This record gives sequence, C-alpha cells and structure tokens, in this order.
Amino acid sequence: MAAESLSARILRENDAVLGAMLNHRFVEDVKNDTLSKAAFERYLVYEGAFVDSAISIFAYAAATAKTMTQKRWLIAVLDALANEQITYFERTFASRRIDPSSFDTIAEVEAFRAGMLEIARQGGFLDTVAAMFAAEWMYWTWSKEAANRPISDPLLKEWVDLHVDPNFAAQAQWLKNELDMAGETLEEDEKARLSAIFGRAMQLEIDFHDAPYL
Repeated sequence: MAAESLSARILRENDAVLGAMLNHRFVEDVKNDTLSKAAFERYLVYEGAFVDSAISIFAYAAATAKTMTQKRWLIAVLDALANEQITYFERTFASRRIDPSSFDTIAEVEAFRAGMLEIARQGGFLDTVAAMFAAEWMYWTWSKEAANRPISDPLLKEWVDLHVDPNFAAQAQWLKNELDMAGETLEEDEKARLSAIFGRAMQLEIDFHDAPYL
C-alpha cells in the first residue's frame, strides 16, 4: 500500500474544520444565489483588503523558497494577485460605488489578516504553503460546485469563476504538490506542525466568512 501523502494526511486530519468551512453560510448563500447585496459588498471590502495582504504573504514565500523553479512560480502568483485579482476589486468598487474606507475593520477580519501574515513572517516556506493551501484548496473546492449553479449577480459570478479558472486550479494543485514533495523527507513532528497550520488557517477562514453577516 502506498504511503499517505502529506496533503492527504492534512486533509484527513482537518476534515471537520474544512467541512465546516465548505458548509459555511456564506458558501451556501453563494451556491443558492441567496447572498444579500449588503453581505456581498461587505465581503468584497474585506476580501479585497486580504488579497492585498496575500501579496505580502506570497512575497514571504518567494523570499524563503529554496529553488529558482519555486521562485519563478511565486513571482507569477504575485503578478496574478496584483494585476488580476486586485484589478477585479478596483473595477467592482468603482462599478458599485463602494468606498472601502467607509467600512469598519471588525475583529474577525483583522484576526484573519494578522494571523495569516504571522504564519508567513514567523515561519518558513512550507508554513506559508500550508496556510495558503488551506485557503486556495477550500476556495477551489466549493467554487467548482457554485460555478455550475445560477448566480444572478454578474460580479459575484465573475468572482466564483475566477476560482475555477485553470490558472487558479493550477495554483491550488501546486501548493498541494509542494507539500507532498516535502512530505517525503519531513520528520513526523514537522508533518504534524504543518497540519496544525492548515487547521489554524481554516478556522481563521471560518471566522472571516462570518464577518459579512456581523
């Protein structure tokens, strides 16, 4: 029997918290086309701010990457964040006349931003990979189902479609593969630590997705 890959172990050990996020009210509202305009716009502001932070998070990953192949991949990720995802928020804020500065940053949103940045700052390359694997694998997983549902708001539909785009899928798979390759030589305590980082990041995601309703 083949040995369990590190990503499979992480997903197995964090099945409960991942399941809680995949069945979150926000996800269900998107899939059922029942997300309110107010909740979506609060989410846009909070998520737009986090994507800005994600640039810093992936920059830490690029700075701590071991190989040029990893660095080149991460440079492409940074380019996509800055020139595709951030651009989506800029266009959306303009079209909906949303002023992000008029929204208060609530505790759950700040905890998510600060918590994910702390993982990247305080940890190494694999710490960041584990945390962002949590975020991107989760988004890719539920967005695949949501993309096949009717979504009446074209900007929400665009956001969901972005997360099933082949480039985003490739990014989620790349994070998974990096964990699996590293897992072939990691000690048991390091594997357990990375699994715990995934779980911590997923709980931060749950709290963050509560925020649009608060």
